[in-house]
Amino acid sequence: MRFVPRWVLLTSGCAPVLLIAGWTVAALFEGSSYDPVTQTISVLGAYGASGFWVMTGAFLILGICHLLTAWGLRPAATAGRVALAGGGLAALVLVALPAPSSGGSLRHGAVVVVGFTLLAVWPVLAVNGGSAAPWALRRAPSIVATALMAAGGVWFLIAVQRQGGAGVAERVVTSLQSVWPFVVAASCLRHTPDRDERAVRAR
Repeated sequence: MRFVPRWVLLTSGCAPVLLIAGWTVAALFEGSSYDPVTQTISVLGAYGASGFWVMTGAFLILGICHLLTAWGLRPAATAGRVALAGGGLAALVLVALPAPSSGGSLRHGAVVVVGFTLLAVWPVLAVNGGSAAPWALRRAPSIVATALMAAGGVWFLIAVQRQGGAGVAERVVTSLQSVWPFVVAASCLRHTPDRDERAVRAR
């Protein structure tokens, strides 16, 4: 099992913390005109929004964190690392293609869909090894993580169509997607291959 540098805990841990802090502070700048239950995060990063610079900075840092984490997670399968890096690139593209102040944007929406999809499938693509692999890189936990993210995406789409709690649904699934890289990194750093391999042989 390949070595994971400890700084990966920092990059993966900063991603959810700074993302949540970003949308929280940006919402404060918007004031009562913004409803976090029904309105999406993209509204906070739209042209002309009071918290535009805060949300833009959060997307920028999120993208960089995902890229660095993907680089450092050497025990993960290459396909998973590429998907995670792709999700990071999507966050950076959102900085260049923010949502318009009113109406929709096909380009912005397409980048959101691509980024969500990559971050949803990267856990199963990162699976590498059997019972001797770090816990978060085993098949069962990875499938559960991807299934939860996919379910969150469906919830979000339904909420958007029904004009319900789209903001809540987006925040839940986005939080999960940003936290999972940290879970994987922590699992890899806690993993002791020699001990686990001995346990497997003893069975």
